[in-house]
Amino acid sequence: MSATSPVVSVVIVTYRSADMTVACLRSLAAERADPRIVLRAVVIDNASGDAESIAAAIQLQAWSGWVTLLRAPQNGGFAYGNNLGFAYALAQHAPDYVHMLNPDTVVKPGAVATLVEFLDSHPGVGIAGSSFENADGSVWPFAFRFPSALSELESGLGLGVLSRALSPWTLVRVMGEASEPIDWGSGASMMIRRTLLDAIGGLDESFFLYFEETEFCWRARRAGFPMWYVPASRVMHIGGHSTAVTGPQRVIKRLPAYWFESRRRYFLATGGRARAALIDLIAIAAHALGRARLWLQGRRDRIVPYYLRDLWRHSALRRENGRLAAARTRFLVSATSPPVPPCDSELEARQQVENFRSS
Repeated sequence: MSATSPVVSVVIVTYRSADMTVACLRSLAAERADPRIVLRAVVIDNASGDAESIAAAIQLQAWSGWVTLLRAPQNGGFAYGNNLGFAYALAQHAPDYVHMLNPDTVVKPGAVATLVEFLDSHPGVGIAGSSFENADGSVWPFAFRFPSALSELESGLGLGVLSRALSPWTLVRVMGEASEPIDWGSGASMMIRRTLLDAIGGLDESFFLYFEETEFCWRARRAGFPMWYVPASRVMHIGGHSTAVTGPQRVIKRLPAYWFESRRRYFLATGGRARAALIDLIAIAAHALGRARLWLQGRRDRIVPYYLRDLWRHSALRRENGRLAAARTRFLVSATSPPVPPCDSELEARQQVENFRSS
């Protein structure tokens, strides 16, 4: 391995996904043999109680030389856990790139190094995202556009003719086999340039779950660090293991309150109160019409329970929902902070992490 090979810190936030986390680390262990990169990993157990079993696996596999396990003092959400990992990685590893990776993933050979090579050869790009396949090997070829009034209109009405007319603004993009710029991609495998983190900070911890990587990519784009989709980097993603929102469902379930809270925060943060309220007005009208159509067609099983009620309850149209709490994206360790002591796979890292956050 070359001493000049780029350093990659892989950050994995896990919540009740111990077995999958170990499988993910096993796939990363094979990647460490690639001479194009120097790879280390930070696993953050988001107070799920899985830390002991993950620590035992790290010891059993003799991974403690390159894997650090941090135990978060609370389950502060996906952004919170990743920011803890970013802080530790930047303090300990001095990485060129930080790779956000879900615990329910298995990286295919060369997936990590491919993202590094792409970013090395495209210095104007801030984020590179992998392509995905499902557990059965089928391709999941999607990336996304930033949510907007038109994407809310299309998703609410769900009419084929209208969807085709609004295809340049629909949320989901079907991707091909070439690398190309995108608005945002799945945080299940997202490599971030170190200088981007220095410029805009980490994820906004005000999002508990969902929309945090969308808002992060929006801030990155505004700061001059766009994201690209890199299909040559392939990752298997099982998906939805820690939450019932994105996993395979036979019955459509009610969305949790934090989904609506995150949605509102995204629109407030990216467009302000007036625009967020207008988008909510369009969304409520579109979903009401779409719900009526499904009802008349006898497709009531396709209606998300209580969606309109929950959308209104959390809407920026309501006065009490119009204020935007300050973003919480700071995670970096200051240049004058004392060095962090080494952390083995069983070390309780709570105090270290809190020192990072308060420095």
